[in-house]
Amino acid sequence: MFKDRSHLEALIEKAWVERDALSPTSTGEVPEAVREILFELDRGEIRVAEKIEEKWVTHGWVKKAILLSFRLNDSFIMNHHYSPAYDKIPLKFEEWKAEQFQEANFRVVPGAIVRHSAYIAPGAVIMPSFINVGAYIDSGSMIDSGVRVGSCAQIGKNCHLSDNVGIGGVLEPPQANPVILEDHCFIGACCEILEGVFIGEGSVLGAGVILTASTKIVSRETGAITYGQIPPYSVVVPGVLPDPDPTKPALQCTVIIKQVDEKTRSKTSINELLR
Repeated sequence: MFKDRSHLEALIEKAWVERDALSPTSTGEVPEAVREILFELDRGEIRVAEKIEEKWVTHGWVKKAILLSFRLNDSFIMNHHYSPAYDKIPLKFEEWKAEQFQEANFRVVPGAIVRHSAYIAPGAVIMPSFINVGAYIDSGSMIDSGVRVGSCAQIGKNCHLSDNVGIGGVLEPPQANPVILEDHCFIGACCEILEGVFIGEGSVLGAGVILTASTKIVSRETGAITYGQIPPYSVVVPGVLPDPDPTKPALQCTVIIKQVDEKTRSKTSINELLR
């Protein structure tokens, strides 16, 4: 096991430059380093992105390790009760026994698919959903039915992702920020959050909000237009912006209608009976 993360980072950066020479038959430090990084991601010991001194930092070298794993691994048959598969990355719970679930201390409902290298913290509840490589689900969060959490997405503490929410994956380019939801966010049913969008702590998104890096985010109070970031404790709903030319169609946007208040919070808090 590698103890020095700087050595790991240097190995991955060098391997990335020389990646065309890698294959499933490769041996030595690089395959070992990639396996170590995926193992530590799986246990939550490292993250693709983390908040350091109040600023989110993306570790591109960790994303590069995930990408290199696809070059280093062959696909293999995965025989599961609900559906056989042929893939390069095993499922997180493939060989888990009751003791490992008890130690991890989260709940997983049948039908949930979680790939190896995704981390799930204690107290989380995972309904039938899909959680991709490098994702991070922090403690107390509820991942509801039909949710898709994409590669490297970062979900904070005590968040609720409602039915059929889509959180986009951002693996490439390696330096690009993943989608980040800070603590205590509520994401309404059928929302789509893509392209590295940032959702600040305590925010509430109404059903059907679509957010990409180019979506206009309009403050109802000030009329200001921003992109890619929802400020903390915002209440956000879908909207449209009329075109100055009345002969042209209006364009979809999202609207910040107010700050979260106690009434909003009481409607969006996670029922503790579901834990």
